[in-house]
Order: sequence, then C-alpha cells, then structure tokens
Amino acid sequence: MLGKLKSWEGFLFIVLVLIIVVNASLSPFFLTFNNQINLFQLSIEKIIVALVMTFIIINAEIDLSVGSMMGLSACAFGFMFQAGVPAGGAVVIALVIGGLGGALNGYFIAKVGLPSLVVTLATLIGFRGLARVLVEDRGITDFPDWFDALGQQAFAFGIPFALFAFVILFLILYVVLQKTAFGRLTYVIGTNRDVADFAGVNTGKHKMKLFIAAGIVSAFAGLLYAARVGAVRGDVALGFELDVITMVLLGGVSIFGGKGSLMGTLLAILIVLNLRNGMALNDITGHIQTGVIGLLLIASVLVPRLKLPAFLSGHQKGAKV
Repeated sequence: MLGKLKSWEGFLFIVLVLIIVVNASLSPFFLTFNNQINLFQLSIEKIIVALVMTFIIINAEIDLSVGSMMGLSACAFGFMFQAGVPAGGAVVIALVIGGLGGALNGYFIAKVGLPSLVVTLATLIGFRGLARVLVEDRGITDFPDWFDALGQQAFAFGIPFALFAFVILFLILYVVLQKTAFGRLTYVIGTNRDVADFAGVNTGKHKMKLFIAAGIVSAFAGLLYAARVGAVRGDVALGFELDVITMVLLGGVSIFGGKGSLMGTLLAILIVLNLRNGMALNDITGHIQTGVIGLLLIASVLVPRLKLPAFLSGHQKGAKV
C-alpha cells in the first residue's frame, strides 16, 4: 500500500517522517516501546471512530454526534451495570443503542432529507444530554476485571486489545472501501447523489447503513474508553469529534465528498498522534495542543484549495465505476 502513495498522501508521509525525526531528537523517550504504545493508547477511541468517519465524509455527509454517542454508550453501560445488569449484557445493549442512534441520524438524513450537519448537531446535543441524565453528576466505577482489562492490560506482545481492534478494523474497512461495490458506491454517491439516484442506486439505504455503522463503532469506542479509564461520567469523550474530523480531513478526504482514502486517514492519524505526543513530552499544555489541532483542521480544508503544485494540492481521486 505504501508504494501507491502520491500527491497529498505522499506529502503527509514526508510530514510524518519529519515530525518523528524532530520528536526523536527532542526527547530520548519518544522512540521507546512504552511511549509508542502510549501514543496510540491515549487516543485509540478517536482513531477507531476516524475510520468510519472516513466513509461518512467521502459520502458527502458528516456526523458531529460521534463523541456524544461514545459518551452515551459508556454512560448507558455504567448505568445498566450499576442497576444490576450483567456486564456482558450491558455491553451488547450499549452497542444496540449505538446502532439505534445511528439509525436515527440516518432516518432524518437519508429518508427525510435533512442536512447531516443539522441532524447530527442536534443529536450531538441530545445524546450528550441523555448521557448526563443517566449518570447525573456522579462517576460510576468498579467494573468487572475482564472489562477493565480490555482497556488497561496488554492483550499480546505488550499491545493492548484496543490497538489490535483498530488494526483489524482498518484492514477490513480498507478492503471494503477500495475493493468492493459498497466502497465504490460510497464514492459515487459522495461525488453526485443525483446521478447515483438516476442510475438506480438506493442512496438512502446506503447512507442509512453508513450512519448505523458510525453509531455502532462510536458505541464500541465509548466502551473501550470506559474500560481504559475504569469509570464513566457524563462528559465522557466530550469534544472528541474535533480530533476525529481533523484526522479525516487532514488525510485528504474532501469535505465535499467523493474523494479520499483510508490510507490518507491513517497517515493523518499518525501525524496527529505524534504531534500530540511530542508536545506532551516537551511539556506543552493541553490547551496549546488543542489549538494546534484546530489549526490543522483549518489547514486541511484550505491548503488543498490553494493554487499549489500538483504534488501538494491533489487529493486522491475517488474510485472509478
């Protein structure tokens, strides 16, 4: 896959190498195994959601509710567990809640025809409000050891379970997006929905599937977050959607749909994680880190639209049909 890097992805790869070199020169701890695992571990939930967000934005939509859905699923799990529901059953119900939340988004976007920006902004508020209603101002802890182990202990070779889940999900979604009819339709609908409708494609059904998938993956990420910190509160994953969307847009996925790739998203993920980690190792505060990420979000939208050399300005084209 690296042999296919070109244009914007090639530029991102160069930037990533430079960031790694600078970080390694500034801190002797940067390249240690523990720090590299920690680099992923502290943002693992965001990068998992970024994979499914890539599909959403390529399809010319957006989901601002992913962070709130992460919080809702985590709080629903904690609420049910505290109420006496077995942890395994609470996990399943939390994932179902994620699917239902995604279906709610999909219904108003795909069937009613409302803009995804408006719908998911509303559900961002609604899901977060429901999460706060479930747990109020208290934190819920004391989950089963097996659940906490999913986020806190090494799964194999010193690598946590969530990182394995990310790698497996990336490989599956890469094949789906680049090698299957579903992936090609994602590009085609994102390029021009009217043309896809005229060609007989059930675009509403396709969008519904994408938003349901986004809800389930977000719920899964929320559960992983609860396992990692060993507790849930009403503010779980608050503001996570900023980092998620930044990663996807920085990766070359067009905000207007129809263009982008998961490889670009992966490179952007590595850039953001290495930037945050490098700044943290050099005692740069979280507020400044957030500001840098915000500037990246602006740059990821503006830079490809400037009149730059083709190597910098070209996004990867969508799949041909």
